[in-house]
Amino acid sequence: MDLHLHTPASSDYQQAEVTYLDILHQAERRGLDIIAFTDHNTVRGYREMLDDIHHLEWLASSGRINSEEERRLAEYHRLFEKMLVLPGFEFTATFGFHILGIFPPQTDIRTLEHLLLSLNIPTTDLDSGETNVGASSDVLSAYEAIHEAGGMAIAAHANSSHGVAMRGMSFGGQTRIAYTQDPNLFALEVTDLDRRGRRTTTRFFDGSKPEYPRPMRCIQGSDAHRLERDPRNPKNLGIGERLTEILLPELSYSAVYDVFAGNDLALTRPYRSSTAPFDHVLVARQEGSTIVQEFHEGMSKRGGRLYAIIADICAFSNTNGGTLYIGATVNPKVKPTGVNNIHEAVEQIRSEVEHRITPPIDVDVDILHTESVPVIRVQVPRGSDPPYAIDDNKIYVRDDTDTGLAVRDEIVQLVVSGLSQVPQAQPLEEANEIPESDDQNEAEVDPPRTGVEIVGSEKRNKAIYHHVRDLRNGNVVRNVTRASARKLWHYAITQAEGNPPDFKALEWHGDIAVIARYEQAGRERYDLAQRIDGAIRVYYGVTEDGIQHSKHTQWRGILGLEDDD
Repeated sequence: MDLHLHTPASSDYQQAEVTYLDILHQAERRGLDIIAFTDHNTVRGYREMLDDIHHLEWLASSGRINSEEERRLAEYHRLFEKMLVLPGFEFTATFGFHILGIFPPQTDIRTLEHLLLSLNIPTTDLDSGETNVGASSDVLSAYEAIHEAGGMAIAAHANSSHGVAMRGMSFGGQTRIAYTQDPNLFALEVTDLDRRGRRTTTRFFDGSKPEYPRPMRCIQGSDAHRLERDPRNPKNLGIGERLTEILLPELSYSAVYDVFAGNDLALTRPYRSSTAPFDHVLVARQEGSTIVQEFHEGMSKRGGRLYAIIADICAFSNTNGGTLYIGATVNPKVKPTGVNNIHEAVEQIRSEVEHRITPPIDVDVDILHTESVPVIRVQVPRGSDPPYAIDDNKIYVRDDTDTGLAVRDEIVQLVVSGLSQVPQAQPLEEANEIPESDDQNEAEVDPPRTGVEIVGSEKRNKAIYHHVRDLRNGNVVRNVTRASARKLWHYAITQAEGNPPDFKALEWHGDIAVIARYEQAGRERYDLAQRIDGAIRVYYGVTEDGIQHSKHTQWRGILGLEDDD
């Protein structure tokens, strides 16, 4: 694909005599499957091409078409059947930064022109194709507007002139971070995609920098302003002379969009005309271990290799996310060994992650080939609910190229980060209908001050996770399972999962009721229910000293406990 092509609608196009059919023919000769017209601050080129097609179709339908026009129409139809031709533009944002907007082929051209007007392109310049358009909208507003219009925002030649990631620009670091990490930005178009080394743009934006934690998809495009490369100035590329290869299930905009919106960066790569395929694993090995990338030669339980893999997954979840390669060492000069029984190994990794890492983390596990050897790739997202732990109590983090147990301050930071994005747990299920209170004038009753309350439950990856409140201090602990809970918490979870109370069968006294009374650890305990604001709260393992307050009198009354003088 080449998502950055200009037409004579751009004022700086170098071959004014070129037709839109010429551009399509050249794209076909270069073997392209997907192209986009991205003229400067205009969609006039794409509009004029559609106008030409519609005019020819009208001539054909009215019986007025001549042989040459019929040939042109047939070529348009053939080429549109063969290639995905997308509308778009190259927008000049505030301070001269260039942004590509790529849209579905069915997008109404007037909608795109209205979008350009909303980005402050002057009405007088809407068809001019000029790069300099005055005080247009800022970069972040452009990303958002393109996304909301159903398009993909791509930072044009990001590492070069007019690029948002150009080195040496005078803007501060926070500006560069915002321009390259914004969630509405789909990719960075770069000019060094096929290069190797630590100073490439792809390496810089691989998620290994703490201030740039979002790995960015990097693609390349020709930015062609002519059909073929200029022999007098080889820097002026022609159509299809700097290409990106994309792996798609079908040739459609929605398929392209899904790849760009996804996290699998290996689905796009620089296109090479040679027969040798692009080896994604070899390129990763050449880059070496980083804060977001690690390698394991094997995954046997003996020697702790499997645990080391799970520890890396836990660490990536707590840090910036990352990718593991299993079956190859980090040294690219050593031939990879691969993984025996690789499909069983994939399932083993998934099972280990599911059963040993808490809270659940969704990882992508697949198989790649390098030097004719199959290896496992594990892609780990940056977790949204830290800290993540192995076996409920071993918390790992990533420090540069090393994985290690988190120290106290790191754990505190993870907890604070997790609390800032606490998910709302939903009830596991509606066991039965909540009965209406028969006494709306009952005096207010405080909850007990001992015992535990399950405030929410949810089923994820075949396991049930509970949010449990300690009634002694009001603290809520999230993601507690039956396996990880101890003593009273284990009892409460067991009851909630296997023996939920039948609220209709309870004997209600106003808005409170006794579910059960029993002896545990030599003390009498009570499971109690209370209706508050249309919901029922259940308190497990309440002891007598938890209902001593003056607002607990009704609890004591229905339990038959005598009040102290």
